[in-house]
Amino acid sequence: MNDNVSKYLNQQVMTASPAKLVSMLYDRAIMSLKDAVSAIEAGEIERRWKANARAIEIIGHMWSTLDREKGGEIAANLDSLFSYMLGRLPQVDFQNDPAPAQEVIELLKPLAQSWRDVAEGRAARPDGTLPAPAPAMPPQPQSPGVRTSFSA
Repeated sequence: MNDNVSKYLNQQVMTASPAKLVSMLYDRAIMSLKDAVSAIEAGEIERRWKANARAIEIIGHMWSTLDREKGGEIAANLDSLFSYMLGRLPQVDFQNDPAPAQEVIELLKPLAQSWRDVAEGRAARPDGTLPAPAPAMPPQPQSPGVRTSFSA
């Protein structure tokens, strides 16, 4: 990977909110599974294996870090869903079959979108209402050549 790209991605991770980090994990898992499907279509077994292994690692990490005590029903549902996904994905490699990867992609998509909504402040509240959008700052008229300065 290009050094500048690596630095940029590192900066994105280091400055992301916890919700954004989770969103990034879901997106990366989906991207990896799409790569596995593409590799199957191209007959690239090693690429398929690496992409599927990356997705399994990400989903396994999310599964192992679930807070089942504080997460209540949502964590219990995610626990079952992640377990199901991790049971399906080995079939991608064992049978060189894209169907389990495509199935897991479809399961991950709404979760990824939900985490993007949370990270961007668009998630519904517990009562089902959406937060009000942040008010936009009105444009400030600027006269050419006029500078505003403050002094103490």
